[in-house]
Amino acid sequence: MGRKHDGDGQGDAAGDGGALRVDKWLWHVRFFKTRGVAQEAVEGGHVQVNGDRVKAARPVRVGDRLHIVRGQERFEVEVTGLPARRGPASEALKHYRESPESVAARATVREFNRLTAPVHSGRPDKRERRELIRRFKPREGDPA
Repeated sequence: MGRKHDGDGQGDAAGDGGALRVDKWLWHVRFFKTRGVAQEAVEGGHVQVNGDRVKAARPVRVGDRLHIVRGQERFEVEVTGLPARRGPASEALKHYRESPESVAARATVREFNRLTAPVHSGRPDKRERRELIRRFKPREGDPA
């Protein structure tokens, strides 16, 4: 029994003269954990190809520039290859090149988040614990 094919060949690297659906490309190069999540990101406007908002079926070709927003991270990448499958991360890195500005901006945001992270003293004290209980397990008579 063979493996199930996930499409009709439309938009695959071999079938479209060097193009791949944008949601498949994002999934193959591991920007998103599942193809469904990649598709939702594209449809939600979190992915732009060459500055334009696109649909999930939009073909991506070598040389296209993608702007990807994933949570708080923002990526500016250039497509350098079209993978045939979702392989290991080391293989996925060969299919795109991130701009130096994008790398620097993500490093700045990461450092800012590290420095402004809330400081916890460890376990909550009695007052904080009661507030947490009140917030997450409200009683019948407590106002919401």
